[in-house]
Amino acid sequence: MSGLRVEELPDRVVVTLDRPEKRNAIDADLIGALHDVCAALEARPRLLLLTGGTDGLFAGGADIGQLRERGRLDALAAINSAAFARLRALPMPSVAAVDGPALGGGAELAYACDLRVCTARAVFGQPEVRLGILAGAGATHRLPALVGEGRAKELLFTGRRVDADEALRIGLVNRVVAGPAELLPTAHGLLDEMAKGSALALRLTKLAVDAPPAAHPQLDLVSQAVLFEDEEKHRRMTDFLERRRPR
Repeated sequence: MSGLRVEELPDRVVVTLDRPEKRNAIDADLIGALHDVCAALEARPRLLLLTGGTDGLFAGGADIGQLRERGRLDALAAINSAAFARLRALPMPSVAAVDGPALGGGAELAYACDLRVCTARAVFGQPEVRLGILAGAGATHRLPALVGEGRAKELLFTGRRVDADEALRIGLVNRVVAGPAELLPTAHGLLDEMAKGSALALRLTKLAVDAPPAAHPQLDLVSQAVLFEDEEKHRRMTDFLERRRPR
């Protein structure tokens, strides 16, 4: 795929941004490839690991050369934001593995994933106001949900960059690892833990967590009703009780 390397594993897909000559800048071709990945994961739900690799770069942002030439109709077409929203709405969870800078649209791409793991040299930032635009691909609503309104406004208004230690402290990332050698194994480890659970329970849990407040508790009750009738729930609970039974 243009700008992406895709590896298919039995229970997950590993997607690596692959435009090193452009610092993994997000252009229209890469967005098209991301839509293709999302279509495949919607048709056959699996876990997703999204990374820029371990060479000290996640994504330097949107392709400024393309962005400079876009007009109001391009903005209304939601070129990047629609792809990131589709990524966020995937049936199964996703993890972003970040090594080095994740800036502008690159940071927003990471925010669109459910969880984030980064190395100690990772940096996050939203420099859009300094380029005369706003962070229009999700940061204005996903960043406040992650770090709180006041802190998100500071980062969006100033363009200040956040290093890995601060990102962990404020809840922007879930894990920080010392070096790139640990990044992908840690991200896969998170996915391995998820894969131990029921795929249907995991899918419905993601759906419930991502739902608007008005959907609760009705969505939780209906989801639980579906799971209570699932054969895997009965098997897993029977296995649990058998392990607990005195010998």
